Amino acid sequence: MKKVYLSVFVLSALFFNGCSDDFLEVDQTETISTADLALFNNDEGAKSFVTSIYSKFLDWNMSSFSWNGMSSIASDDADKGSSPGDTGTDKDLMDALTYNASSLSVQEVFEAYYQGINRCNQALYYIPQLNNADENLRARLIGEAKFLRAFMYFTLVKSYGGVPIVDHIPNPSSEADRVMQLTRKTKAEVYAFIEQDLNDAIAALPDRGSYAPSERSRASVGAARALLAKVSLYQEKWQEVINNCDAVTGYSLATDYASQYRVSGEFDSESIFEISGIGSSPAKGIQGYSASQGARGAGGWGWGFNTPSESLANAYEPGDTRREATIIFAGATLYDGRYVPLTVENPRYNMKAYSSAFTDGWETDVNIKYLRYAEVLLMKAEALNELGQTSNAIPLVNQIRNRAGLGNTTATSQADVRLAIWKERRLELAFEHDRFFDLVRTGQAEAAFAADGKTFVVGRHEVFPLPQKFINEADGLSAQNPNY
Repeated sequence: MKKVYLSVFVLSALFFNGCSDDFLEVDQTETISTADLALFNNDEGAKSFVTSIYSKFLDWNMSSFSWNGMSSIASDDADKGSSPGDTGTDKDLMDALTYNASSLSVQEVFEAYYQGINRCNQALYYIPQLNNADENLRARLIGEAKFLRAFMYFTLVKSYGGVPIVDHIPNPSSEADRVMQLTRKTKAEVYAFIEQDLNDAIAALPDRGSYAPSERSRASVGAARALLAKVSLYQEKWQEVINNCDAVTGYSLATDYASQYRVSGEFDSESIFEISGIGSSPAKGIQGYSASQGARGAGGWGWGFNTPSESLANAYEPGDTRREATIIFAGATLYDGRYVPLTVENPRYNMKAYSSAFTDGWETDVNIKYLRYAEVLLMKAEALNELGQTSNAIPLVNQIRNRAGLGNTTATSQADVRLAIWKERRLELAFEHDRFFDLVRTGQAEAAFAADGKTFVVGRHEVFPLPQKFINEADGLSAQNPNY
C-alpha cells in the first residue's frame, strides 16, 4: 500500500517540482492504473489522498526555513539571527528587504505551495471515483481538500499577488492546460476562487467535535469559517468578516496563553486550525522547524535563525504575559527547566518554535498554530470598528488584553481603537506568520519598517517577486510584479 500511495503524488504535470530544473515538468508517463486505484477504493484509501495533503505541511520547503524568511524574518518582528557570517542562503536579504526574483526563499515557497495544490487536485480527482468508500466520508474529504487548497491559495495571493489558478490535474498534451499553469490570474480572481472553495468546504465539513481524537488535526467547518473571515478581512469586506466570525462557534480562549505552544496545549479550546507535528517516529514533526530557530552557540540547540527583534520585545506593556511566552531571552530558564546560557549568539529566540521534546535535533513535535479563536475575536473587532461600531469592538479587544494580564484598553475613538487592534494583533500573533502581511494590508508597512531600520519601497514590497524561473518558463504568459 505504501509504495502505491507514494506513486500517486508523482503523476500528472507537477510543474512546480523542487527537483526539476523547470517549473513546467511535461513528462507525464505515470498514472494510476485501474488495478492500483482499486487498492484505494475503501475508506482508508480515500483518507490517504487527503492525509498526503496535510503531510506536505511537514516538508522543509513548505513550513520551515524559506517560509520563515518570507513571513517572519522579512517583517519588523524578527531579525535574521544566527551568526553574522551565516546568511542562511538569502535570509540576510529577506531581513534587509533586498531580496529579488532569484532568491531561494521566494522560489521555494512558491514551489512548495503548488506542490501542495497538486496534491489537493489529485484528491479532488480521485476520491469521487472511490465508490467503495463511504459516501459521507468522501464528501467530507472533498471538503477538507478544498479547505486546504483555499488555504494554500490564500498564502500565495498574500505573498505574490495574482498567481496561476490550477484547479485540476493538468494534461501534459493540452495546450490549454499548459497556458493555465503559466498564466497568472488577478488578485480578485484568486480571491473569488478561494471563496468558492471555502464555501464548498463549509457545506461539507463537520464541527470539530465530530472528529475522533486521532483525527483532531483535520479541518472542520469552524476552520473554513475562520479562514473565510480572514480572506474577507484582507479584502475589507467588513460585514462578511463579522458574519463568518459569528459562525465560528464551540471555541474559547485558552486560560493560559503560553500553554498553547506546548505539547499539552495542542488542539486546545482555542485551536481552530494547526499543523500537527505528530511527535511519533519516523515522521516526527516539521522538518527543521525547531532546529533552524533554536538557540545557537555555546549551550544552544539550533541554528539561531528568525530571532525576535528588539522592536518586538519593546512593544509589550509591562506585565504582558505574552512577552515571555513568545520570546526566549538569553539567561532565562525555560518552562521545562532548560537553562539558556548568556553565551548563546543571539539575545532572543522564538519560544513558539521551541520543543521540549528535542529528541533528534531535526524533526520535533512542535505544532504551527495558523488559526486561533483569539484571531477571530480580533478580526471581528477590526470589522466592527471599521463599520463605526467601535463600542462593540472594545470588549473584544479587552478579552484579548485581559487574558494577557493587562487592563482594559484606554482607546475610545475609532482611530485609537484601530491602532489598539493592530497592536494587539502584533503581540497576540507574533511569530504566527502574519506580521509582514498585516503591515502591508493595513498600510503600516512603510512607517513600521522605517522605525526598524528597513526601507519598505511603496509599489514594490507589498508583494514578493514571482520566481524568476517561473517567469522564464512562462515566456510572456505572466509578467513580473512591479519594480522587480
